[in-house]
Amino acid sequence: MNQKITEDSIRDALRDCYDPEVPCNIVDLGLVYSVAVAPDPDAPGAGIPGVPPRHKIHISLTLTSKGCPAHTQIIAQIEGRLSAFETVSQTSVDLVWEPAWSPARISPEGRKLLGIEP
Repeated sequence: MNQKITEDSIRDALRDCYDPEVPCNIVDLGLVYSVAVAPDPDAPGAGIPGVPPRHKIHISLTLTSKGCPAHTQIIAQIEGRLSAFETVSQTSVDLVWEPAWSPARISPEGRKLLGIEP
């Protein structure tokens, strides 16, 4: 998958990742607080003509509750999904608790998926 890496392309990819306890992806559920994309000048092949630049991805993620047992599974899904990008050299995920997650963070698409709104 050789495409330009942007915050939006990462968020789109993360729509394939789910909290196993909730039938909604982590983006529309409002669990992804931030996505940072930065060049990785130390990646293998960096600076070699014809080798596409590689990027480090940093994600700030929360969970629906601090005691959520699925955090390792969700992080593994994120890392696996982003490994499909040829130009992603590294993915890091930080769990954050502030601001606390609430159902108000669920997107309109997520609300439809969950049957909260028509």
